[in-house]
Amino acid sequence: MAEAKPLYDTYMRAPLRFERGEGVWLIAEDGRRYLDFAAGVAVNSLGHAHPHLVQALKDQAEKVWHVSNLYQAPGQEKLADRLTQATFADKVFFTNSGAEALECAIKTARRYQFSKGHPEKFHIITFEGAFHGRTLATIAAGGQEKYLEGFGPKAPGFYQVPFGDMTAVKNAISEETAAILIEPIQGEGGIRVVPKEFLEELRALCDEYGLLLIFDEVQCGIGRTGKLFAHEWTGITPDIMAVAKGIGGGFPLGACLATAEAASGMIAGTHGSTYGGNPLAMAVGNAVLDVVLADGFLEHVRDVALVFRQGLASIADRFPDVVESIRGDGLMLGLKAKVPSAELLQAIRAEQLLAVPAGENVIRLLPPLTVTAEEARDGMARIERAAESVRAANLKASA
Repeated sequence: MAEAKPLYDTYMRAPLRFERGEGVWLIAEDGRRYLDFAAGVAVNSLGHAHPHLVQALKDQAEKVWHVSNLYQAPGQEKLADRLTQATFADKVFFTNSGAEALECAIKTARRYQFSKGHPEKFHIITFEGAFHGRTLATIAAGGQEKYLEGFGPKAPGFYQVPFGDMTAVKNAISEETAAILIEPIQGEGGIRVVPKEFLEELRALCDEYGLLLIFDEVQCGIGRTGKLFAHEWTGITPDIMAVAKGIGGGFPLGACLATAEAASGMIAGTHGSTYGGNPLAMAVGNAVLDVVLADGFLEHVRDVALVFRQGLASIADRFPDVVESIRGDGLMLGLKAKVPSAELLQAIRAEQLLAVPAGENVIRLLPPLTVTAEEARDGMARIERAAESVRAANLKASA
């Protein structure tokens, strides 16, 4: 009989145990070094043990860890001021995770409509293939059956339409619609980039019908595409935006950003968080922005991304029986596999490179934004060896 384990059996964990990290590298207990192009699923935006983040956390840990939101919060005020100066937003609410940031975004949109005399407007249009979190509301927003099954009736007020189908969006708008929620780049859905024209039409529809446009930039934000936020490439701005992952560089931190108008219904007592915006998280979040907003950093991301993209395209050209195409933008890239993606991912891991599975038979490559061109080439050499091994195995199996 197998030994009972105390943890919930909710994860299919790889048989790897890491004890420390250095930049883009993770070192396992047995001493093996892995090139980390998973980055904790786009969380470790500045890699592992970044000295500026480590120092910021140490300094704050010696002062105060938690006081709650019963008092004024200088760290929150500083980080919120920097985020609003750098974005469309006027207001920020800090959370501990992406799911909580989305919950706040959903509540902000519904409360806005309520405060304007439209309590019937609480439906939110979302898109098939989306992933917005694991709470009851966010799995309903995502609409994927595999996450909804077994948790009772789906939370009401969410209406999914096919990805990229503008006719379906228009048909879904009703007198009960409050907002439209979309990821500018779907992460778990398979690194699917939303075309600029589609976002432009969504913005126009929201303006026409008095709806709020919500962007989920939990995975694609904080420099991942070579701009601070992915939507900046399109020139389209939302009314509300959910942020997390990279903003904390590995420390649990999320934020909901909104215009003053969109946030006008969120008055005292309408929302709260015990740990959200705690001093430790604020110290790290401010340290992340110190690095990401520094002169030349986002240019570095764009430069390395170009090297990465060109190299991956070459691999796809030379191994069309293994890699069908390359997707994504910046350092948020996907390999759409011709073979089962789990087969290719296993071969990649055997080369001591870490990546992340996604929908549509895609493997996500999400390296730290600090990755160098040399490290990117190292990673691509490992992917090429993995593709060669998959090809050889399939040829042997078919012989």
